[in-house]
Amino acid sequence: MRPGIKVEAQVIFVTGTDTGVGKTLLTGLLVHHLRLAGCHALAMKPFCSGSREDVELLGALQDSELSEREINPFYFRHALAPLVAARANRRSILMEDVLERITAVTLRLLEGQTSNSKKYLLIEGAGGLLVPLGEKEMERRGSKRQGAMAGSAIYTLRDVITRLDGAVILVAPNRLGTINHTMLTVVELQRVGVKKLVIALMNGKEPDNSARTNPKMLAELVTPIRVIPVPFFEKDPLKIGTLKKNAKKIKKTLARILA
Repeated sequence: MRPGIKVEAQVIFVTGTDTGVGKTLLTGLLVHHLRLAGCHALAMKPFCSGSREDVELLGALQDSELSEREINPFYFRHALAPLVAARANRRSILMEDVLERITAVTLRLLEGQTSNSKKYLLIEGAGGLLVPLGEKEMERRGSKRQGAMAGSAIYTLRDVITRLDGAVILVAPNRLGTINHTMLTVVELQRVGVKKLVIALMNGKEPDNSARTNPKMLAELVTPIRVIPVPFFEKDPLKIGTLKKNAKKIKKTLARILA
C-alpha cells in the first residue's frame, strides 16, 4: 500500500482468464464463507461496466458494510473495457486513484470489528488480467502513448496486484482451451513476481471432452501451484439465498482455495 501504512489484512485478488468465467460467483462464495467462519471479510469490485448487479450482490453479502460506491468506485454504463469506457466518457482514472480507494477500504477493514478476527479484502478484477483499466499519471502529464506492455502509460490489474503485493486466485473455466489461457495468465503473474497463487477451475453445465483431463494436466503444468475444481451450480447461482446455501455445501473446497 502507501508508504507508512502497515497492512495487516490479507489482500486477495480474484482475476480470471477471461470475462464471464465465474469471478463474481467465486468472490461471493468466498466472502460469505469467510464471514460465516468469523473472519472480518470485505469485497470490492473497483471497476464495473454494464450491469451493476454484481456490485449489489457483493454489498448484500457483506451486510451493506460498504456502500455501493466503496465497493465499486469506478462504474461505466456501457459494457466495455474500463479504459475504453472511460475515454468514451472523457474520464481519466489514474492508478493512484484506484490504489487510494483500495487503501481506504483496507483501513476500514483494519479499524472495524474485533481486533483478533482474521481480516480479508477480496478484490474482483474486470475481465482478464491484462484488460486495460486506465492510464498512469505520466500520461495525464502529456507522455506519448506506447504499447500495452512494459513502459506503457496504460495499467491493468497486473500492475495493481504488483503494487499491493496481494495473493491471487485465478478463475478459469473447465473447458476446451483453458489450458492455454490459464498458462498464459500464470506465466505473466509469475513474471511480475506473484508468489501466492491458486487456480480455481470452474466446472460448466455441459462439460466437454477436455473437462475430465484439464485438472490433472493443469496441475502437472503449474506445480506447485494448486488447481482446485469448483462444482457447477444448477439454478440461480448468483441469487443471494442460493449462493449462501452453496457456500455451505462446498465449504471444504472454499477453505482449500483460501489455504
